[in-house]
Amino acid sequence: MGWAANQLAALRELLGRPLTSYHLVLGCSALLLALGLMMVLSASSIAALQETGDPFYWFLKQVTSVAIGLPLMWVCSRLPQRFFRLAGYPLMGLAILGLLMVIFLGQEVLGAQRWIIIGPFSVQPSEPAKLALVLWGADLLAARARGGRIEWRKLLIPLMPGVALLAVLVMLGRDLGTTLVLMMIFLALLWVVGAPVRLFGGMLALLALATATMIIVEPYRLGRLTGFMHVWETAQDEGFQSAQGLMAIGSGGWFGLGLGAGRQKWNYVPHAESDFIFSILGEELGLMGTLVVVALFGLLGYAGLRIAMRTKDPFIRLSAAAVTAWIAGQAVVNIGAVIGVFPVTGIPLPLVSYGGSALLPTLAALGMLVSFAKREPGAAEALAARGPGPVARALSWLGLNGRAGRRPASSRASARRQAAPQPARPRTARRGTTEERTRENPREHPREHPRRQGVT
Repeated sequence: MGWAANQLAALRELLGRPLTSYHLVLGCSALLLALGLMMVLSASSIAALQETGDPFYWFLKQVTSVAIGLPLMWVCSRLPQRFFRLAGYPLMGLAILGLLMVIFLGQEVLGAQRWIIIGPFSVQPSEPAKLALVLWGADLLAARARGGRIEWRKLLIPLMPGVALLAVLVMLGRDLGTTLVLMMIFLALLWVVGAPVRLFGGMLALLALATATMIIVEPYRLGRLTGFMHVWETAQDEGFQSAQGLMAIGSGGWFGLGLGAGRQKWNYVPHAESDFIFSILGEELGLMGTLVVVALFGLLGYAGLRIAMRTKDPFIRLSAAAVTAWIAGQAVVNIGAVIGVFPVTGIPLPLVSYGGSALLPTLAALGMLVSFAKREPGAAEALAARGPGPVARALSWLGLNGRAGRRPASSRASARRQAAPQPARPRTARRGTTEERTRENPREHPREHPRRQGVT
């Protein structure tokens, strides 16, 4: 009992440190990103070899997205809060424009029209729309805050029409999964501003009605629901993807078959590199691997909520909670669909699944969380005490960052004080005769001063 109490006290002390959120966001993001690259290579190699002749084709595209996303995350982690508040409005406009383009120019894939093909690249505008809704909605509500409190009645006119417009445009592209994620972000904003339970009930009822309507009007969605409710009876038809995913996870055991040794990626699990990558992960890394992924998402969600709770700024509270609901909620829906708890919705696993359109906005949002974590109480002082980071040190070694190699301001001020000439001490010797005093200070005898005598 004493050992357990000591461990609990140490854990509380660790979680109470000012940089806990900062390290959790960076650490969990890096681990999930590295695990995602490893699993994309394993899960996509067979299909890529069959379709393109290069087993590394999709992996290299994912590496390119990561190479773009990591600098984007680093830049966002150093941007001020004012930038994010201003960026929500143009980003919202671009998201609406992109969704309109999808309706008229988009390409339909597997029943959903969500892609714009630009040369060799494909863009999914509904993914940046999530980040746009977070920033725009958070600033809209924070601007109406008074004394840290937000009147929820004021959000009904400006916020609800914007959310409805985004949801309708995404639903016109027949993308139910992204619509559900947008509703998660909206409900998170409602929760933070303290909306009453009856408003939540009304929103959930409206969402259920819209979901039922979309399922009824689209036969393939009705088939997905049938496959979810009767997986093994429809294992050769609507429930094929769910059944193959469950078999992949079930065959992994405790520690998996080994990285790259999975069998279900050989044309058994559809979209093994994107929507159902968690099933391949469970097959190759076993139950322990899946628990590690769940724990990382849980820690990431904890860090986001900790940032939201430890600040009094309404914009940071709103945006941090909305980003947490977006990433953690999307992970829960994806994992739930793979293990058979939810119907298949077709949304990726954040940071792990293949796809640059989803990865880049997610990394930008995580960079924003890192920027907010630096503003927690005591975080700035703790970061300053550590000195320049590894990036700043590397730039200073290359001579590209003059500020990185400098000593702290306190050290420079101390050095200047030591190098400054000391003032002359007051004379304490016995004063001499009048002639001696006159030679030392002629002003004591004005009659003998050269200027008083007219001498030039």
